Amino acid sequence: MSRAVAIIPARGGSKRIPRKNIRHFAGKPLIAYSIAAAQASGVCDRIIVSTDDEEIAEVAVSFGAEVPFKRPAQLSDDFTGTGAVVKHALDWLGAEGEKPDFVCCIYATAPLISAESIASGYQQLVSRPDMQHAFSVGRFSYPVQRGLLREGEGVRMMFPEHAKTRSQDLPEVFHDAGQFYWSRLHSASAEPMFGPKSIAISLPDWRVKDIDTEEDWRHAEILYKIMLAEEPSL
Repeated sequence: MSRAVAIIPARGGSKRIPRKNIRHFAGKPLIAYSIAAAQASGVCDRIIVSTDDEEIAEVAVSFGAEVPFKRPAQLSDDFTGTGAVVKHALDWLGAEGEKPDFVCCIYATAPLISAESIASGYQQLVSRPDMQHAFSVGRFSYPVQRGLLREGEGVRMMFPEHAKTRSQDLPEVFHDAGQFYWSRLHSASAEPMFGPKSIAISLPDWRVKDIDTEEDWRHAEILYKIMLAEEPSL
């Protein structure tokens, strides 16, 4: 039977929104929503939070996640990528004699995440042995081919060849939604996350919201209170 583990990176040194991972969002610490979605998905055998921070660890455990190790300082600075953090967690599991077949990196700052989308990513990846990854995507609300760049005091088209192309004639474009990333482990080849061996799990527009500023935070809380406050899994 395939085993899947969720890894939630959550370091303590958030700069733009201090203590963001455990700041209260609509009444609960922000990380609690990612933990709850992973639990409700029913596909994660273990939910592990990787953190260097004792308070974050205590909050994570109180909401049902595991914090079986402390993330080393060299993997907790502003320049360490998520991939290195996930690899460290998988190496720790390997040293403990556990080798999961699938890993899901779930961001701690995604309160609009759903258990259904996490489960869908897993199920689609399991059913497609030719694919290596599955991750969440959102839809650009306006055709990026007609995007503008500032130039001096004016602007210019990013893709001038589409200056006269009708919006309805342009292909729909998606972006990384920054919620979850499934990967098949022990694969014969290492494919990039954003490549031909990845399954894109499309999310509704209202479920996609980066939280990098106070304005983002307020907007996300409004969305949550309108759309999700009564959702039983959260």
